Amino acid sequence: MRLLLLPLLLAAPAAAQAADPTGFATSAEVKAQVQAMDKAMKPGQGFAWQPLVRDGDRSAAIEIWKKPGKPAVHPDQAEYAIVLSGAGTLISGGTLDVSRVVKPDLTEGDRIVGGTTRRLAPGDVILVPAGVPHWFGITGDRLVLLGTKWPSAAK
Repeated sequence: MRLLLLPLLLAAPAAAQAADPTGFATSAEVKAQVQAMDKAMKPGQGFAWQPLVRDGDRSAAIEIWKKPGKPAVHPDQAEYAIVLSGAGTLISGGTLDVSRVVKPDLTEGDRIVGGTTRRLAPGDVILVPAGVPHWFGITGDRLVLLGTKWPSAAK
């Protein structure tokens, strides 16, 4: 009887893997995506974004910043990021000056008044709650982030 169960036990992990919804990218895949995105960026292009792994409408994406963007607020999304490479500055908190709604999930402004300034380096982890102004500056040639946006709990 034990011999008959052995093939079933060995097959169970493969079946469980097929049903596993986990998104996963190896370090080699992350590096390859960053290199491909770098190569695809046009001269003067300041920002590139591309999903790395997905779960429906949620994703973890590679963000390459070569120029600073505009100060921003995501009213209903928290933003979580890890600095993969490069260096930069994060200004967060305070208030967005001369704000304008660009789309429902994005409000931009001219500057942040009264924010906190932090230097960014590889390995740093960032969590900006929904509704908090933030801005990324670039030190050197680029800043590479692994970023996600998550709907706020109130949504």
